[in-house]
Amino acid sequence: MKMKNRKNYNDRNASFGAFAVFALALSGTALASDAHTLERRALVIPSTLPAGFKSQGCVLDNVNGAGRTLQSATTSSPTMTIETCINFCNGQGFFFAGVEFADECYCGNTLAPGGTNTTITDCNMACAGNANEPCGAGNRLNLFWNGKTPPPSPQTVPSVGKWVSLGCFTDNVNGAGRSLPNPTTPNGQVSIESCTTACFNAGFRLSGTEFADECYCASAIANGGTQAALTDCNMVCQGNSSEFCGGPNRLNVYNYTGTDLPVVSTGGGGGGGTGTAVGVFPVLSGLPTGWSYNACWVDNLVGRVFVEQQPGDESLTIQSCIAQCAAQNFTIAGTEFSDQCFCGNTINNGGAIATDPTTCNMGCAGNSTQACGGPNRLSVYSSKPIVALPVPSAMKTNLPGNWTYAGCLRETATGKMFANQIIWIGNNTALACMNQCAAFGYSAAGVEFGQECYCGDTIDVKNNNGVFGAESECTTPCPGDPVHLCGDGNRLNTYFWNGPNGTANNWHTPANIGRYEFFVPGLVVPLIATLGINNKVTFLEKGGTGIPNATGAYELDLSLSSNFSAMWREMHIKTDVFCSGSVIMPDKAGRQINVAGWAEESNFGVRLYTPSGSAGINGTTDWEENVDELALQKARWYPTAAVLANGSILVMGGEIGSNAAPQPNLEILPKPPGGSTVVPLDFLERTDPNNLYPFIFVLPSKNLFVAYYNEARILNPVTFDTITTLPNMPGNVNNFLAGRTYPLEGAAVPFPQFAPYTDPLRVLICGGSTNGAGEATDNCVSIAPEVHNATWTLERMPSKRVMPCMVSLPDGTFMIMNGATQGVAGFGLANNPNLNALLYDPTQPVGSRFSILNNTIVARMYHSEAILLPDGRVLVSGSDPQTDNPDGTVKYPEEFRIEVYIPPYLNQGFTQPTFTLPKNDWAYGSVNTITNVKLFQGTTAKMRVSLVAATSSTHGNAMGARTIFPAFSCSGTTCSITAPPNAGVSPPGWHQLFILDGPTPSHSQWVRIGGDPAQLGNWPNLPGFTVPGV
Repeated sequence: MKMKNRKNYNDRNASFGAFAVFALALSGTALASDAHTLERRALVIPSTLPAGFKSQGCVLDNVNGAGRTLQSATTSSPTMTIETCINFCNGQGFFFAGVEFADECYCGNTLAPGGTNTTITDCNMACAGNANEPCGAGNRLNLFWNGKTPPPSPQTVPSVGKWVSLGCFTDNVNGAGRSLPNPTTPNGQVSIESCTTACFNAGFRLSGTEFADECYCASAIANGGTQAALTDCNMVCQGNSSEFCGGPNRLNVYNYTGTDLPVVSTGGGGGGGTGTAVGVFPVLSGLPTGWSYNACWVDNLVGRVFVEQQPGDESLTIQSCIAQCAAQNFTIAGTEFSDQCFCGNTINNGGAIATDPTTCNMGCAGNSTQACGGPNRLSVYSSKPIVALPVPSAMKTNLPGNWTYAGCLRETATGKMFANQIIWIGNNTALACMNQCAAFGYSAAGVEFGQECYCGDTIDVKNNNGVFGAESECTTPCPGDPVHLCGDGNRLNTYFWNGPNGTANNWHTPANIGRYEFFVPGLVVPLIATLGINNKVTFLEKGGTGIPNATGAYELDLSLSSNFSAMWREMHIKTDVFCSGSVIMPDKAGRQINVAGWAEESNFGVRLYTPSGSAGINGTTDWEENVDELALQKARWYPTAAVLANGSILVMGGEIGSNAAPQPNLEILPKPPGGSTVVPLDFLERTDPNNLYPFIFVLPSKNLFVAYYNEARILNPVTFDTITTLPNMPGNVNNFLAGRTYPLEGAAVPFPQFAPYTDPLRVLICGGSTNGAGEATDNCVSIAPEVHNATWTLERMPSKRVMPCMVSLPDGTFMIMNGATQGVAGFGLANNPNLNALLYDPTQPVGSRFSILNNTIVARMYHSEAILLPDGRVLVSGSDPQTDNPDGTVKYPEEFRIEVYIPPYLNQGFTQPTFTLPKNDWAYGSVNTITNVKLFQGTTAKMRVSLVAATSSTHGNAMGARTIFPAFSCSGTTCSITAPPNAGVSPPGWHQLFILDGPTPSHSQWVRIGGDPAQLGNWPNLPGFTVPGV
């Protein structure tokens, strides 16, 4: 995979980003002498971190000057790494650690307001001390937590008895004099309690603490004392470490709201004993049109009465709070505790109007004469009549589908109970969460902390030793449905599909699962594998891999697998086929065409091979290439090749090279003399670089289905205009932007077609991944593109898989194998190989189509392939991940071993049927005979016939894939097979013809269907090429 420059929208980020790309380029040059190895490097958080710390994602920090998310210790270092920061914070006893802007480290025990989660890809700057790790970005923190409950943080005490906090005030700034002029000595060490008691006893209505151990009293604010930021009062009281007692030139001020102050005869410098309080009042005029004061409401009787809280505002006024709420189309605004603003359209959680309206008596942070609520009191304003909703409860009735309510589940001590988190700020509901989890095949759904939805499986509760608490532990209303609960902090209102042991999928675990077998040792690490019509396998490899002095091309004679020296035939290519595309042409020789490649003239390469020889007998032909005579019109890397219904060759997409421009167009071969067949495709330009190796299939209408990134459309096969833009493909349950084509690589095949071909063709796409974190996709999606209002059907797989290979089998099923469970395609960009094989049976009901088969011991990741062999086995080859351990040792090696998978239909030990094919060139709609049909388990009455199109496999793209079950009839041992009717059902080309005796396939024989309508057999009539004719 290529390195890609990323746009940064912060000046400092931009300069750092340019340096990072330059440094990464130097690093790549130092590590590899061959430019071929330049591939995209992902930033990866280590799976194991010091002191039990775990990643909490990417969070906002100090956006628009809102303040640091972690406000305690900090350090910076040119050698900063995630581990360095965690060790620094842990050593000072902090529970949270965060890295930002490559070299900065922050610590704390609490997260300040505004430190909310954002997309993980926002944290995209490499650590200064480790270019493989993310260290946040501008105003973005990679956050880590040790899982422990932090100690209570010091706080500004909201009230002590009838004393109510007015906030933080300036004092004696620039020698102006004391704001509360009467110093007082409390009984014992200074705390809010001791200072207010001392001031009460002295008859003062105002009490203030400063510099941790100073106490002052007065009856009015004097000497220009004004409201300051609450965070300015940040010194812990000498007598109570859980309270703040002002700061340098800052007072925590409290107002006595009772009427029983003792009378004092002398006032002292601050107004003495006059008893005059600082007055605050509701705002009754000067409000935005339509808004008016409603009442003083009690908050937190059961829970918060508003779901939406705005960021803390040290200049808050009633008008500014209303403006924030109105801008978001809310009809109710409420202020509390002087600097907090809340918005909503209803009063929730059983909120009630306060019996004493004067308890909303705290002055607004930005205007001390305006009442901005108080402790657990809200000054509420509205533009419409207010609806007060009852105390919310868990949603237990009218649940969708087979969901049942399980209870209030306690989160795990470390990590999460359910792995898939979705955050729906402002509109999360239990209903939406259940529907989302069900749509993606999960059997457990949980809502937590109001805005969070989690999807998992019922077995997760058992595996994580889950404990259900009392229903009273879940108290937070859903922001999108405030009459129902959405958990609480570390509490989930939990729902199960089909009960506590239920599942949402019927994944089969058959007794006969087939098996992997070692087949032969290899000479190459192939990136393209193709079964030729001579029943030999051609392998093409990236330059620089394989044995020393490798030629880049080899052919494997399957019949000589026991003779290593004879099984391999050396072939030759002139340019580098790294990440090219291949397909078998419909000419009478069944030539293989390979197009594009890595860099310079290889980008334009057109290479042709005519299969020759037979089982046990070497061929004499070789790859033919002459870039001076025959070349693509556009430089391409990672393109797809396909045979169109008219028999010509389509080449689509790709990029010019590593870190280079996209090639958002297509071209047609053969190219007419003097003309251009290049057609621009804006949808490829828009979705670069996530659309490489697009999936292309000819539809029964002869139009083209194209899938790229997470989109799909139908194109006219002549003009290549868009006929239909299809819905976007579903992605991951928690990330709709997951993609399906390289580098977010999945795999695709068309469903089998059955005579009389009246059913619409359906396309299956499995696996994929996400940008950034590389969260591999655990589902398949399918669509019938040509039906009216086509929609995608999603089926969850038993495991996550990126870089899978899919193989069409002769019985109409599909093998899904190879790949990884994390990462994206490219060198060093994936981890955790998926060693399990799956079988997908499209004849079964949705949700019951997967069977879990056997496992391999060989990691098959980037540049691994799988193809169908003539005897019905699957050949599995390659893997070139170039992934190392942190100490530099190889983690996943280049893989030379070649395996075969014995599918269940061959693992029963039944004898394979046989037949004779008199004629192998079939016209559309023609009736053709096979003879000497011999079955060993059943009769021809239950026999099946299948045609599996010639396929070339690379990067999860089975170019040319198609499966057809034609009509046939038998008399004795002779059967008549009716060829497909047209090039929409079956584009012209070569097919493996199988007969099936029950589940058991025969060995295949090659059949050409539809001839050579583009007369490719006469092309290219140029020096250096041999044409077979038509």
